[in-house]
Order: sequence, then C-alpha cells, then structure tokens
Amino acid sequence: MGDVLAGFQTVWEFDTDSMLIRFERGIRTPKLLQALGERRIPFEALSGVELAVGKRGTVVLRAVPRPGADPLMDAADGQLKEAYDPYRLVLPAERETLADYYAERIRESLCPDADLPAEAHLVTVPPAPLSFKAYDGKASFDGKAISFRWFWTGASSEKWKVGDQHFRIDELTGVEWRSPESRGSAGTAPKEGSAKGASAKGGAAKDGTARNGTGKAAPKGGGHGYLRLLRRSAEDEPLGRPDQDPAAVVFGMGYGLVHQSLPFAAAVLEAIRASSPVPCAEGAPSSNRAGAPRRDPADIAERIRHLGELHTAGLLTDDEFSAKKAELLAEL
Repeated sequence: MGDVLAGFQTVWEFDTDSMLIRFERGIRTPKLLQALGERRIPFEALSGVELAVGKRGTVVLRAVPRPGADPLMDAADGQLKEAYDPYRLVLPAERETLADYYAERIRESLCPDADLPAEAHLVTVPPAPLSFKAYDGKASFDGKAISFRWFWTGASSEKWKVGDQHFRIDELTGVEWRSPESRGSAGTAPKEGSAKGASAKGGAAKDGTARNGTGKAAPKGGGHGYLRLLRRSAEDEPLGRPDQDPAAVVFGMGYGLVHQSLPFAAAVLEAIRASSPVPCAEGAPSSNRAGAPRRDPADIAERIRHLGELHTAGLLTDDEFSAKKAELLAEL
C-alpha cells in the first residue's frame, strides 16, 4: 500500500504484507505504548479489523490480532484498558471515510486462515535482557532463564525460606500475568477464575497447562497484580497465593507497572514457545536453581543474617534455619 494513516498518538504505515504501528512519545501517550515504541504487524497476524464511533467526535479503527499471533496480547489476556491497546487507532470523526477505506484494504490483505488461531507467534516482542522491580522482588530475563531476587522489605517469609529463584525456559509451559490495574484489584484478592494463564501453545490455556489463580498480593491499600511462571514440574499441583509462590512476583504500590511487567511476560512467553524442551528422564530431580550463577559472598552473608532474624522471630524452625544456611553456604 505504501500509505500512512496518522491518528492521535499513533501512526499506521502500510506495506504490501504488513503495517508498522508507531507510537508517539509524549505526556498523553500511555507508558505501555511508549515502551513498545513501534511494532511491525504482518497482515497474516490479523483476524479482522473493526471500525466504530469513538468518544468526543472520534472514530476508532482497530486491527484484531489472531489468538496465538502476538505474545503480548496473549499474555495480557484481555486485561488491557482501551487506551493501552496497541491495535487501536483513534481518528477525528471527519476522517471516517478514509478509515473505512483502509479497513477494507486490510480485510483484502488477510490470509485465508485469518479466522483460525496462529500456529506460531508472528509479532515480535522486546528482546532480552529485560528486568523490572516488583513489590517483593526483582525479575530478570536474559533470554534463556528468568531469575527472581527477593527484597527483604517486601517478600514473604515463605519466599525467603526457599531463597532467590532461577527458572530455565525449558522448565516452563507458560506465564500467568494479572494487571495491577484490573477492575477489582485494589485491596482485594482476585476471584477464582478471574485470571488466566497464557501457554506456549498460544492464547489463554484451556488444557490445564495454565490454570486460574487465587492470589492475594502482599501490598495493601492499592492495586495489585502478579507474574507467575507456570512450571512443567508443577502442572498437577494446585496454584497457591502469588505472594507465597516462589514462581511468582507480586506487583503493587508503584512496582511492576503494566509498561514494565507486560512486555517482560510477553518476551518470556515468546521464548517458551520458541524453545524445544527436552523432557527430563523419569525420576530425575528437577531444580529451579539449575544453572544459576555463583553468589557474591556479601550477598550470602546478608541472606544468612536475614534468615537469623526470621529464626529469632520464630518464623523458621531450628531445622529450617540450619538447612537453609547450609544451602546458602554451599553456593559460595
């Protein structure tokens, strides 16, 4: 096509087989869109396009992604506010005829299987390395593994007992992301069935690999959400509260905002789907910490000191304290 359609804070540039969506930087542009910058969307990644009347004399043109085509939208699982939707283009009402013209051109460019889920991710996500601070820890992703390093000011005693976590991509089946801005998230726990996971098979999982959460975040008095990694070794285990789960980090009180945590979740989901996991031999032990780098001695000393505080406070038994201390010393 070779044309450009400019809207409020967003520009669509059309090519023969795709369109480039660019997001302007500015105070009015949502931070998620600023963080994304621009995205190349192949027409084969779309199932359709919609045109509707918007607010305050505008019209809204929205491309509809196919399930499984965009890991960002699969991870978001319908939780994004309209203003955060990277597939929306808002135009003045007087440009409705032009918007309708481009909507028809997009429909003509759709692939024959547009009404079916995509067999592979077709839209790229931000590349690793990525990291962000949650309420109870820092999450890092180097392209091959995800690490959670707990903050002593926010992590639960359960997470401190097991220590920092390290998950290889081939140990995971998907991710479960809950927006801290979801309706009803302020000061309350998500209801059963209110959050879904996204699996490497594309879209919200319905085959048991990603199950609904019943998390209650540690922060109080504000919105909360979480990112949970769905482990292959724990597929048959019930999911617990995210603030107690060492495979999850909790958002809230200004930590783990959408523009930081969602691209991270999408990148992890993309890596999971792109990987070719090798099944572990039957009966072989599985370790979330396999391949983790050796710790800084100062960090080990700080962790042992904090374990001592938990032990003194009665949150750890003598055996738990001794076992965890020995585990930390073994990492030197």
